[in-house]
Amino acid sequence: MSLKVPERVWWKPLGWQEKVWVTVSLVWCLVLFLMMPLWMAVGKQNNPTETYRVSPARFLETASALIEKYKVGEEKGIPIIRPPRGSDVYLVARMWQWNPILELKKGETYRLHVSSLDLQHGLSIQPLNMNFQVLPGYDYVLTLTPTQAGEYSVICNEYCLIGHHNMTGKIIVRE
Repeated sequence: MSLKVPERVWWKPLGWQEKVWVTVSLVWCLVLFLMMPLWMAVGKQNNPTETYRVSPARFLETASALIEKYKVGEEKGIPIIRPPRGSDVYLVARMWQWNPILELKKGETYRLHVSSLDLQHGLSIQPLNMNFQVLPGYDYVLTLTPTQAGEYSVICNEYCLIGHHNMTGKIIVRE
């Protein structure tokens, strides 16, 4: 018993229903493809627009100077700073802490510089649901204006080894 040889031209032309679905899916792919750059241009994102290369040692030096200058207290060994209105503030990510705790004034605009000293970390400010990747060697500058007083949690949302679950900090916004 031998195998039956397939026809020389084994494919069949597309039926009208198949043509409709292929057309719909191609059009949908194009719509999604065009929406990405369009949404970036006209959407209401509040993403950082400034990123600079910086050595971790230089970033730590600048942040330490700021901490020394504006320190108003301490919580569990982490300094609390109260920077002046409209100033640049620095938040250092390192295993397994955010340093310092920031005390900001409601309605004032600050430039928040964030960088990591060691590994990739994820900056997540809750309950605002702001999320950014923080890499060593880069200074990410976020311009933010707190609109509500309260205490905001700063959480690392990128696994950074064994103490990751302890990597939390806070931003305190006062009236």
